[in-house]
Amino acid sequence: MKHYLIPLLAMMVMVPTGMRAQKTLTLEECRSMAIQNDKALEQARTKVEMAGYDRKTALANYFPNISATGAYMYNPNDISIVSDQTSATLQGMGTTIHGMSQQYQQKVMSDLTAYIQQLAATDPASAMKYMQLMQDPLLQTVLAKLSATDMSSSINAIGKEIDEALHPDLENIFVAGVTVQQPLFTGGKIIAANKIAKLAEELSEAGYDQQYQQTVVDVDQAYWQIVSIAAKKKLAEAYSDLLHSMVHDVDISVKEGVATESDALQIKVKANEADMLKTKSENGLTLAKMLLCKRIGLDLGTEIELADEQLDKIPLPQIYSGKSMDAIYADRPETRSLELASEIYDKKVAVARADMMPKVAAMGGYMVSNPSLKNGFEKKWNGYWGVGVVVSVPIFHGFEALNKTRKAKAEATLYRSQLEDAKDLINLQVTQLRKQESEALEKLTMAESNLSSAEENLRTATIGFNEGVITANTALAAQTAWLQAHSEYIDAGIELQMLAANLDKAEGNHRAR
Repeated sequence: MKHYLIPLLAMMVMVPTGMRAQKTLTLEECRSMAIQNDKALEQARTKVEMAGYDRKTALANYFPNISATGAYMYNPNDISIVSDQTSATLQGMGTTIHGMSQQYQQKVMSDLTAYIQQLAATDPASAMKYMQLMQDPLLQTVLAKLSATDMSSSINAIGKEIDEALHPDLENIFVAGVTVQQPLFTGGKIIAANKIAKLAEELSEAGYDQQYQQTVVDVDQAYWQIVSIAAKKKLAEAYSDLLHSMVHDVDISVKEGVATESDALQIKVKANEADMLKTKSENGLTLAKMLLCKRIGLDLGTEIELADEQLDKIPLPQIYSGKSMDAIYADRPETRSLELASEIYDKKVAVARADMMPKVAAMGGYMVSNPSLKNGFEKKWNGYWGVGVVVSVPIFHGFEALNKTRKAKAEATLYRSQLEDAKDLINLQVTQLRKQESEALEKLTMAESNLSSAEENLRTATIGFNEGVITANTALAAQTAWLQAHSEYIDAGIELQMLAANLDKAEGNHRAR
Protein backbone atom coordinates (compact mmCIF):
# COMPACT_ATOMS: atom_id res chain seq x y z
CA MET A 1 0.00 0.00 0.00
CA LYS A 2 1.44 3.40 -1.03
CA HIS A 3 1.97 6.24 1.38
CA TYR A 4 2.14 9.83 0.16
CA LEU A 5 3.98 12.94 1.09
CA ILE A 6 2.03 16.09 2.01
CA PRO A 7 0.59 18.15 -0.88
CA LEU A 8 3.14 20.17 -2.80
CA LEU A 9 1.02 23.24 -3.40
CA ALA A 10 -2.52 23.96 -2.40
CA MET A 11 -2.72 26.57 -5.14
CA MET A 12 -1.22 24.52 -8.00
CA VAL A 13 -3.53 24.46 -10.97
CA MET A 14 -4.16 21.00 -12.41
CA VAL A 15 -3.73 20.59 -16.18
CA PRO A 16 -7.12 20.56 -17.94
CA THR A 17 -8.37 17.24 -19.28
CA GLY A 18 -8.19 18.36 -22.91
CA MET A 19 -4.48 19.19 -22.53
CA ARG A 20 -3.42 15.84 -21.14
CA ALA A 21 -1.07 13.61 -23.08
CA GLN A 22 -2.44 10.90 -25.31
CA LYS A 23 -0.73 8.04 -23.48
CA THR A 24 -0.93 7.64 -19.70
CA LEU A 25 1.74 5.24 -18.45
CA THR A 26 2.36 3.75 -15.04
CA LEU A 27 5.80 2.85 -13.75
CA GLU A 28 5.15 -0.86 -14.26
CA GLU A 29 4.01 -0.24 -17.84
CA CYS A 30 7.18 1.74 -18.55
CA ARG A 31 9.28 -1.07 -17.12
CA SER A 32 7.48 -3.67 -19.21
CA MET A 33 7.85 -1.64 -22.41
CA ALA A 34 11.54 -1.01 -21.73
CA ILE A 35 12.15 -4.71 -21.14
CA GLN A 36 10.50 -5.53 -24.47
CA ASN A 37 12.36 -2.85 -26.45
CA ASP A 38 15.78 -2.50 -24.81
CA LYS A 39 18.43 -3.51 -27.36
CA ALA A 40 21.04 -4.43 -24.77
CA LEU A 41 18.50 -6.65 -23.03
CA GLU A 42 17.58 -8.23 -26.34
CA GLN A 43 21.25 -8.98 -26.97
CA ALA A 44 21.56 -10.53 -23.51
CA ARG A 45 18.46 -12.62 -24.27
CA THR A 46 20.09 -13.78 -27.52
CA LYS A 47 23.23 -14.79 -25.61
CA VAL A 48 21.08 -16.96 -23.34
CA GLU A 49 19.59 -18.62 -26.43
CA MET A 50 23.06 -19.17 -27.90
CA ALA A 51 24.27 -20.72 -24.63
CA GLY A 52 21.29 -23.08 -24.76
CA TYR A 53 22.38 -24.25 -28.20
CA ASP A 54 25.94 -24.74 -26.92
CA ARG A 55 24.57 -26.92 -24.11
CA LYS A 56 22.64 -29.05 -26.62
CA THR A 57 25.77 -29.28 -28.79
CA ALA A 58 27.79 -30.58 -25.84
CA LEU A 59 25.04 -33.11 -25.08
CA ALA A 60 25.39 -34.50 -28.63
CA ASN A 61 28.87 -35.83 -27.74
CA TYR A 62 27.22 -38.63 -25.72
CA PHE A 63 25.63 -40.03 -28.90
CA PRO A 64 27.35 -41.95 -31.72
CA ASN A 65 28.70 -40.04 -34.67
CA ILE A 66 27.19 -41.46 -37.86
CA SER A 67 28.49 -40.22 -41.20
CA ALA A 68 27.93 -41.21 -44.82
CA THR A 69 30.54 -40.71 -47.52
CA GLY A 70 30.31 -40.97 -51.28
CA ALA A 71 33.00 -40.47 -53.91
CA TYR A 72 33.52 -40.72 -57.66
CA MET A 73 36.84 -40.65 -59.50
CA TYR A 74 37.54 -40.59 -63.22
CA ASN A 75 40.90 -42.16 -64.18
CA PRO A 76 41.86 -41.55 -67.85
CA ASN A 77 44.86 -43.94 -67.65
CA ASP A 78 44.27 -47.62 -67.20
CA ILE A 79 46.03 -49.37 -64.34
CA SER A 80 48.13 -52.51 -65.03
CA ILE A 81 49.43 -54.89 -62.42
CA VAL A 82 52.05 -56.40 -64.87
CA SER A 83 54.41 -54.83 -67.39
CA ASP A 84 53.73 -54.57 -71.12
CA GLN A 85 56.37 -57.30 -71.83
CA THR A 86 54.70 -59.71 -69.45
CA SER A 87 51.31 -58.82 -70.92
CA ALA A 88 52.54 -59.66 -74.41
CA THR A 89 53.97 -62.96 -73.13
CA LEU A 90 50.63 -63.90 -71.55
CA GLN A 91 48.68 -63.12 -74.70
CA GLY A 92 51.07 -65.26 -76.92
CA MET A 93 51.81 -68.04 -74.52
CA GLY A 94 49.78 -70.58 -76.57
CA THR A 95 51.89 -70.01 -79.66
CA THR A 96 55.03 -70.16 -77.53
CA ILE A 97 54.00 -73.41 -75.88
CA HIS A 98 53.01 -74.99 -79.23
CA GLY A 99 56.37 -74.09 -80.76
CA MET A 100 58.23 -75.43 -77.75
CA SER A 101 56.22 -78.70 -77.86
CA GLN A 102 57.07 -79.22 -81.58
CA GLN A 103 60.74 -78.60 -80.89
CA TYR A 104 60.65 -81.03 -77.97
CA GLN A 105 58.95 -83.69 -80.08
CA GLN A 106 61.52 -83.37 -82.84
CA LYS A 107 64.34 -83.51 -80.30
CA VAL A 108 62.87 -86.64 -78.69
CA MET A 109 62.65 -88.41 -82.07
CA SER A 110 66.17 -87.32 -83.01
CA ASP A 111 67.58 -88.50 -79.69
CA LEU A 112 65.75 -91.84 -79.96
CA THR A 113 67.08 -92.46 -83.51
CA ALA A 114 70.64 -91.74 -82.35
CA TYR A 115 70.19 -94.12 -79.44
CA ILE A 116 68.99 -96.95 -81.69
CA GLN A 117 71.95 -96.45 -83.98
CA GLN A 118 74.35 -96.72 -81.06
CA LEU A 119 72.49 -99.77 -79.71
CA ALA A 120 72.72 -101.52 -83.15
CA ALA A 121 76.49 -101.66 -82.79
CA THR A 122 76.37 -103.50 -79.48
CA ASP A 123 72.94 -105.21 -79.45
CA PRO A 124 71.47 -105.60 -82.94
CA ALA A 125 68.50 -107.60 -81.70
CA SER A 126 67.33 -104.86 -79.28
CA ALA A 127 67.93 -102.20 -81.86
CA MET A 128 65.77 -104.11 -84.29
CA LYS A 129 62.95 -104.26 -81.78
CA TYR A 130 63.07 -100.49 -81.22
CA MET A 131 63.06 -99.95 -84.97
CA GLN A 132 60.00 -102.12 -85.36
CA LEU A 133 58.28 -100.26 -82.49
CA MET A 134 58.93 -96.86 -84.06
CA GLN A 135 57.59 -98.12 -87.37
CA ASP A 136 54.43 -99.42 -85.73
CA PRO A 137 51.37 -97.93 -87.57
CA LEU A 138 49.55 -97.08 -84.31
CA LEU A 139 52.51 -95.14 -82.94
CA GLN A 140 52.90 -93.36 -86.25
CA THR A 141 49.22 -92.43 -86.18
CA VAL A 142 49.50 -91.01 -82.60
CA LEU A 143 52.59 -89.03 -83.48
CA ALA A 144 50.91 -87.69 -86.59
CA LYS A 145 47.88 -86.64 -84.56
CA LEU A 146 50.09 -84.85 -81.99
CA SER A 147 51.94 -83.04 -84.75
CA ALA A 148 48.70 -82.04 -86.41
CA THR A 149 47.05 -80.79 -83.18
CA ASP A 150 47.36 -76.97 -82.68
CA MET A 151 46.46 -75.84 -79.06
CA SER A 152 48.00 -72.41 -79.40
CA SER A 153 44.69 -70.58 -79.95
CA SER A 154 43.08 -72.07 -76.84
CA ILE A 155 46.08 -71.35 -74.66
CA ASN A 156 46.36 -67.86 -76.12
CA ALA A 157 42.72 -67.27 -75.14
CA ILE A 158 43.46 -68.36 -71.57
CA GLY A 159 46.53 -66.12 -71.45
CA LYS A 160 44.46 -63.21 -72.74
CA GLU A 161 41.89 -63.74 -69.98
CA ILE A 162 44.66 -63.76 -67.38
CA ASP A 163 46.14 -60.62 -68.89
CA GLU A 164 42.75 -58.86 -68.81
CA ALA A 165 42.35 -59.85 -65.16
CA LEU A 166 45.69 -58.18 -64.47
CA HIS A 167 44.45 -55.00 -66.23
CA PRO A 168 41.43 -53.92 -64.06
CA ASP A 169 39.11 -51.35 -65.63
CA LEU A 170 39.41 -48.47 -63.15
CA GLU A 171 38.43 -45.65 -65.45
CA ASN A 172 35.23 -44.90 -63.45
CA ILE A 173 35.38 -45.62 -59.71
CA PHE A 174 32.38 -45.26 -57.37
CA VAL A 175 32.71 -45.60 -53.59
CA ALA A 176 30.11 -45.12 -50.81
CA GLY A 177 30.20 -45.90 -47.13
CA VAL A 178 28.61 -45.38 -43.70
CA THR A 179 30.75 -45.00 -40.56
CA VAL A 180 29.64 -45.15 -36.92
CA GLN A 181 31.89 -43.96 -34.08
CA GLN A 182 30.88 -44.16 -30.42
CA PRO A 183 33.20 -42.79 -27.69
CA LEU A 184 33.54 -45.22 -24.80
CA PHE A 185 36.04 -43.43 -22.57
CA THR A 186 37.45 -39.91 -22.93
CA GLY A 187 38.89 -39.35 -19.48
CA GLY A 188 35.72 -37.57 -18.30
CA LYS A 189 36.08 -34.85 -20.95
CA ILE A 190 32.55 -35.22 -22.32
CA ILE A 191 30.99 -35.13 -18.86
CA ALA A 192 33.01 -32.06 -17.88
CA ALA A 193 32.21 -30.32 -21.18
CA ASN A 194 28.48 -30.83 -20.61
CA LYS A 195 28.73 -29.40 -17.10
CA ILE A 196 30.66 -26.41 -18.46
CA ALA A 197 27.98 -25.83 -21.12
CA LYS A 198 25.25 -25.96 -18.46
CA LEU A 199 27.16 -23.52 -16.23
CA ALA A 200 27.80 -21.24 -19.22
CA GLU A 201 24.06 -21.14 -19.90
CA GLU A 202 23.44 -20.15 -16.27
CA LEU A 203 26.20 -17.55 -16.60
CA SER A 204 24.48 -15.99 -19.61
CA GLU A 205 21.22 -15.98 -17.64
CA ALA A 206 22.99 -14.13 -14.84
CA GLY A 207 24.22 -11.61 -17.43
CA TYR A 208 20.64 -11.21 -18.62
CA ASP A 209 19.49 -10.62 -15.03
CA GLN A 210 22.18 -7.97 -14.60
CA GLN A 211 21.11 -6.14 -17.74
CA TYR A 212 17.46 -6.56 -16.70
CA GLN A 213 18.14 -4.85 -13.38
CA GLN A 214 20.03 -2.04 -15.08
CA THR A 215 17.17 -1.51 -17.52
CA VAL A 216 14.64 -1.33 -14.69
CA VAL A 217 16.78 1.15 -12.74
CA ASP A 218 17.32 3.34 -15.81
CA VAL A 219 13.58 3.45 -16.48
CA ASP A 220 12.81 4.20 -12.82
CA GLN A 221 15.25 7.09 -12.80
CA ALA A 222 13.90 8.49 -16.07
CA TYR A 223 10.34 8.10 -14.75
CA TRP A 224 10.97 9.88 -11.47
CA GLN A 225 13.03 12.52 -13.23
CA ILE A 226 9.92 13.38 -15.24
CA VAL A 227 7.79 13.42 -12.10
CA SER A 228 10.31 15.75 -10.46
CA ILE A 229 10.42 18.14 -13.43
CA ALA A 230 6.63 18.05 -13.76
CA ALA A 231 6.23 18.92 -10.09
CA LYS A 232 8.71 21.76 -10.40
CA LYS A 233 6.94 22.92 -13.54
CA LYS A 234 3.69 23.19 -11.61
CA LEU A 235 5.61 24.92 -8.84
CA ALA A 236 7.07 27.39 -11.36
CA GLU A 237 3.61 28.04 -12.79
CA ALA A 238 2.18 28.69 -9.34
CA TYR A 239 5.13 30.92 -8.48
CA SER A 240 4.71 32.83 -11.76
CA ASP A 241 0.97 33.28 -11.15
CA LEU A 242 1.66 34.49 -7.64
CA LEU A 243 4.18 37.08 -8.84
CA HIS A 244 2.01 38.28 -11.72
CA SER A 245 -0.85 38.71 -9.28
CA MET A 246 1.51 40.67 -7.07
CA VAL A 247 2.57 42.81 -10.07
CA HIS A 248 -1.07 43.69 -10.67
CA ASP A 249 -1.61 44.59 -7.03
CA VAL A 250 1.56 46.70 -6.78
CA ASP A 251 0.66 48.61 -9.97
CA ILE A 252 -2.60 49.60 -8.30
CA SER A 253 -0.70 50.54 -5.14
CA VAL A 254 1.69 52.71 -7.17
CA LYS A 255 -1.21 54.56 -8.74
CA GLU A 256 -2.70 55.14 -5.28
CA GLY A 257 0.67 56.32 -3.99
CA VAL A 258 0.99 53.50 -1.49
CA ALA A 259 3.95 51.79 -3.24
CA THR A 260 6.91 53.12 -5.17
CA GLU A 261 8.05 52.50 -8.74
CA SER A 262 11.09 50.75 -7.29
CA ASP A 263 8.84 48.20 -5.58
CA ALA A 264 6.96 47.58 -8.82
CA LEU A 265 10.23 47.18 -10.75
CA GLN A 266 11.61 44.61 -8.28
CA ILE A 267 8.45 42.54 -8.46
CA LYS A 268 8.37 42.67 -12.28
CA VAL A 269 11.97 41.45 -12.41
CA LYS A 270 11.05 38.52 -10.16
CA ALA A 271 8.00 37.81 -12.34
CA ASN A 272 10.20 37.69 -15.43
CA GLU A 273 12.56 35.31 -13.64
CA ALA A 274 9.59 33.14 -12.74
CA ASP A 275 8.48 33.08 -16.38
CA MET A 276 11.97 32.02 -17.44
CA LEU A 277 11.95 29.30 -14.76
CA LYS A 278 8.63 28.07 -16.10
CA THR A 279 9.97 27.99 -19.67
CA LYS A 280 13.05 26.02 -18.58
CA SER A 281 10.91 23.52 -16.72
CA GLU A 282 8.68 23.05 -19.76
CA ASN A 283 11.70 22.43 -22.01
CA GLY A 284 13.26 20.12 -19.44
CA LEU A 285 10.03 18.16 -19.17
CA THR A 286 9.88 17.74 -22.96
CA LEU A 287 13.48 16.47 -23.12
CA ALA A 288 12.97 14.13 -20.16
CA LYS A 289 9.91 12.61 -21.82
CA MET A 290 11.83 12.14 -25.05
CA LEU A 291 14.50 10.25 -23.10
CA LEU A 292 11.88 8.02 -21.52
CA CYS A 293 10.26 7.40 -24.92
CA LYS A 294 13.64 6.27 -26.23
CA ARG A 295 14.08 3.87 -23.33
CA ILE A 296 10.63 2.31 -23.65
CA GLY A 297 10.68 2.04 -27.44
CA LEU A 298 8.28 4.84 -28.42
CA ASP A 299 8.81 7.47 -31.07
CA LEU A 300 10.54 10.50 -29.58
CA GLY A 301 7.64 12.73 -30.57
CA THR A 302 5.01 10.60 -28.83
CA GLU A 303 2.94 12.53 -26.30
CA ILE A 304 2.97 10.67 -23.01
CA GLU A 305 1.77 11.37 -19.52
CA LEU A 306 2.87 9.49 -16.44
CA ALA A 307 0.42 8.23 -13.88
CA ASP A 308 2.28 10.08 -11.08
CA GLU A 309 2.93 13.20 -13.11
CA GLN A 310 -0.28 15.07 -12.34
CA LEU A 311 -0.71 13.92 -8.75
CA ASP A 312 -0.72 16.49 -5.96
CA LYS A 313 1.39 14.12 -3.90
CA ILE A 314 4.62 12.33 -4.73
CA PRO A 315 4.36 8.60 -3.84
CA LEU A 316 6.55 7.49 -1.01
CA PRO A 317 8.54 4.35 -1.97
CA GLN A 318 7.90 1.16 -0.11
CA ILE A 319 10.69 0.56 2.36
CA TYR A 320 11.65 -3.09 2.54
CA SER A 321 12.72 -4.75 5.74
CA GLY A 322 16.37 -5.60 6.16
CA LYS A 323 17.51 -8.34 3.79
CA SER A 324 20.35 -10.61 4.85
CA MET A 325 23.63 -10.30 3.00
CA ASP A 326 23.59 -14.01 2.14
CA ALA A 327 20.24 -13.55 0.41
CA ILE A 328 21.60 -10.47 -1.38
CA TYR A 329 24.67 -12.40 -2.56
CA ALA A 330 22.39 -15.12 -3.90
CA ASP A 331 20.19 -12.59 -5.76
CA ARG A 332 22.93 -10.38 -7.16
CA PRO A 333 23.82 -11.47 -10.71
CA GLU A 334 27.41 -10.26 -10.27
CA THR A 335 28.13 -12.73 -7.48
CA ARG A 336 26.30 -15.51 -9.28
CA SER A 337 28.37 -14.79 -12.38
CA LEU A 338 31.64 -15.04 -10.48
CA GLU A 339 30.51 -18.20 -8.70
CA LEU A 340 29.59 -19.78 -12.00
CA ALA A 341 32.85 -18.64 -13.58
CA SER A 342 34.89 -20.26 -10.80
CA GLU A 343 32.88 -23.49 -11.22
CA ILE A 344 33.44 -23.39 -14.97
CA TYR A 345 37.20 -23.19 -14.51
CA ASP A 346 37.05 -26.02 -11.99
CA LYS A 347 35.47 -28.11 -14.74
CA LYS A 348 38.09 -26.86 -17.21
CA VAL A 349 40.68 -28.44 -14.93
CA ALA A 350 38.95 -31.78 -15.53
CA VAL A 351 38.89 -31.11 -19.29
CA ALA A 352 42.61 -30.29 -19.33
CA ARG A 353 43.36 -33.36 -17.21
CA ALA A 354 41.39 -35.54 -19.62
CA ASP A 355 43.83 -34.62 -22.40
CA MET A 356 46.48 -36.62 -20.51
CA MET A 357 44.33 -39.77 -20.33
CA PRO A 358 43.68 -42.53 -22.93
CA LYS A 359 40.74 -42.28 -25.31
CA VAL A 360 38.72 -45.35 -26.29
CA ALA A 361 36.09 -45.44 -29.04
CA ALA A 362 34.15 -48.17 -30.84
CA MET A 363 33.96 -47.95 -34.60
CA GLY A 364 31.98 -49.69 -37.30
CA GLY A 365 31.24 -49.16 -40.95
CA TYR A 366 29.92 -50.48 -44.22
CA MET A 367 31.40 -49.65 -47.63
CA VAL A 368 30.32 -50.42 -51.18
CA SER A 369 32.29 -49.80 -54.36
CA ASN A 370 32.16 -50.23 -58.10
CA PRO A 371 34.44 -51.89 -59.27
CA SER A 372 34.07 -54.26 -56.35
CA LEU A 373 37.13 -55.34 -54.36
CA LYS A 374 35.42 -58.27 -52.75
CA ASN A 375 35.96 -60.72 -55.63
CA GLY A 376 38.64 -59.12 -57.73
CA PHE A 377 37.87 -55.98 -59.68
CA GLU A 378 34.33 -56.89 -60.67
CA LYS A 379 32.35 -54.27 -62.58
CA LYS A 380 29.41 -54.33 -60.18
CA TRP A 381 28.36 -52.95 -56.80
CA ASN A 382 29.44 -54.95 -53.80
CA GLY A 383 30.33 -54.13 -50.20
CA TYR A 384 31.59 -55.31 -46.87
CA TRP A 385 31.35 -54.23 -43.22
CA GLY A 386 33.66 -54.17 -40.24
CA VAL A 387 33.81 -53.25 -36.54
CA GLY A 388 36.65 -52.37 -34.23
CA VAL A 389 37.99 -50.45 -31.24
CA VAL A 390 40.33 -47.45 -31.39
CA VAL A 391 42.58 -46.62 -28.44
CA SER A 392 44.63 -43.42 -28.32
CA VAL A 393 47.20 -42.97 -25.55
CA PRO A 394 48.99 -39.59 -25.29
CA ILE A 395 52.64 -39.99 -24.39
CA PHE A 396 54.43 -36.65 -24.66
CA HIS A 397 53.70 -33.26 -26.19
CA GLY A 398 55.92 -30.78 -24.38
CA PHE A 399 53.82 -30.89 -21.14
CA GLU A 400 51.00 -29.06 -22.97
CA ALA A 401 48.15 -30.81 -21.12
CA LEU A 402 49.90 -30.37 -17.76
CA ASN A 403 50.33 -26.65 -18.29
CA LYS A 404 46.69 -26.32 -19.38
CA THR A 405 45.63 -28.01 -16.15
CA ARG A 406 47.74 -25.68 -14.04
CA LYS A 407 46.39 -22.63 -15.89
CA ALA A 408 42.78 -23.73 -15.33
CA LYS A 409 43.48 -24.17 -11.61
CA ALA A 410 45.01 -20.68 -11.45
CA GLU A 411 42.01 -19.17 -13.25
CA ALA A 412 39.58 -20.87 -10.86
CA THR A 413 41.54 -19.45 -7.92
CA LEU A 414 41.48 -16.00 -9.54
CA TYR A 415 37.69 -15.98 -9.91
CA ARG A 416 37.20 -17.17 -6.33
CA SER A 417 39.34 -14.26 -5.17
CA GLN A 418 37.34 -11.84 -7.32
CA LEU A 419 34.15 -13.28 -5.84
CA GLU A 420 35.29 -12.46 -2.32
CA ASP A 421 36.20 -8.92 -3.38
CA ALA A 422 32.82 -8.52 -5.05
CA LYS A 423 31.02 -9.60 -1.91
CA ASP A 424 32.91 -7.03 0.13
CA LEU A 425 32.04 -4.28 -2.38
CA ILE A 426 28.38 -5.32 -2.45
CA ASN A 427 28.26 -5.26 1.34
CA LEU A 428 29.75 -1.77 1.32
CA GLN A 429 27.36 -0.60 -1.41
CA VAL A 430 24.24 -1.91 0.33
CA THR A 431 25.30 -0.48 3.69
CA GLN A 432 25.97 2.92 2.11
CA LEU A 433 22.64 3.01 0.26
CA ARG A 434 20.73 1.99 3.38
CA LYS A 435 22.35 4.80 5.34
CA GLN A 436 21.63 7.23 2.51
CA GLU A 437 18.02 6.09 2.53
CA SER A 438 17.81 6.74 6.25
CA GLU A 439 19.37 10.18 5.74
CA ALA A 440 16.94 10.89 2.89
CA LEU A 441 13.99 10.09 5.16
CA GLU A 442 15.33 12.54 7.76
CA LYS A 443 15.93 15.07 5.01
CA LEU A 444 12.35 14.64 3.85
CA THR A 445 11.06 15.20 7.37
CA MET A 446 13.12 18.37 7.68
CA ALA A 447 11.96 19.55 4.23
CA GLU A 448 8.36 18.98 5.32
CA SER A 449 8.89 21.05 8.43
CA ASN A 450 10.61 23.83 6.44
CA LEU A 451 7.77 23.76 3.94
CA SER A 452 5.17 24.33 6.64
CA SER A 453 7.19 27.25 8.00
CA ALA A 454 7.69 28.74 4.53
CA GLU A 455 3.98 28.51 3.72
CA GLU A 456 3.05 30.22 6.99
CA ASN A 457 5.71 32.88 6.44
CA LEU A 458 4.41 33.52 2.92
CA ARG A 459 0.84 33.77 4.18
CA THR A 460 1.71 36.39 6.80
CA ALA A 461 4.02 38.27 4.41
CA THR A 462 1.32 38.42 1.74
CA ILE A 463 -1.23 39.76 4.22
CA GLY A 464 1.27 42.30 5.52
CA PHE A 465 2.20 43.46 2.02
CA ASN A 466 -1.44 43.84 1.06
CA GLU A 467 -1.99 45.89 4.23
CA GLY A 468 1.02 48.01 3.46
CA VAL A 469 2.89 47.15 6.65
CA ILE A 470 5.53 44.96 4.93
CA THR A 471 7.88 46.07 2.16
CA ALA A 472 8.10 44.48 -1.24
CA ASN A 473 11.57 43.14 -0.46
CA THR A 474 10.25 41.26 2.57
CA ALA A 475 7.34 39.82 0.56
CA LEU A 476 9.66 38.76 -2.26
CA ALA A 477 12.02 37.13 0.25
CA ALA A 478 9.10 35.18 1.69
CA GLN A 479 8.10 34.06 -1.79
CA THR A 480 11.67 33.02 -2.61
CA ALA A 481 11.89 31.03 0.60
CA TRP A 482 8.53 29.44 -0.21
CA LEU A 483 9.79 28.46 -3.68
CA GLN A 484 13.01 27.04 -2.28
CA ALA A 485 11.20 25.07 0.43
CA HIS A 486 8.87 23.49 -2.10
CA SER A 487 11.77 22.72 -4.44
CA GLU A 488 13.77 21.09 -1.65
CA TYR A 489 10.71 19.11 -0.65
CA ILE A 490 10.29 17.83 -4.20
CA ASP A 491 14.01 16.99 -4.41
CA ALA A 492 13.84 15.09 -1.14
CA GLY A 493 10.89 13.00 -2.31
CA ILE A 494 12.47 12.22 -5.70
CA GLU A 495 15.83 11.48 -4.08
CA LEU A 496 14.10 8.94 -1.88
CA GLN A 497 12.56 7.30 -4.95
CA MET A 498 15.93 7.22 -6.72
CA LEU A 499 17.61 5.69 -3.67
CA ALA A 500 14.87 3.09 -3.43
CA ALA A 501 15.46 2.11 -7.07
CA ASN A 502 19.23 1.88 -6.57
CA LEU A 503 18.79 -0.05 -3.34
CA ASP A 504 16.46 -2.52 -5.05
CA LYS A 505 19.15 -3.12 -7.63
CA ALA A 506 21.90 -3.38 -4.99
CA GLU A 507 19.86 -5.95 -3.04
CA GLY A 508 18.98 -7.89 -6.17
CA ASN A 509 15.24 -7.39 -5.78
CA HIS A 510 14.60 -7.04 -9.52
CA ARG A 511 14.77 -10.52 -11.02
CA ALA A 512 13.83 -11.44 -14.56
CA ARG A 513 10.74 -13.57 -14.69
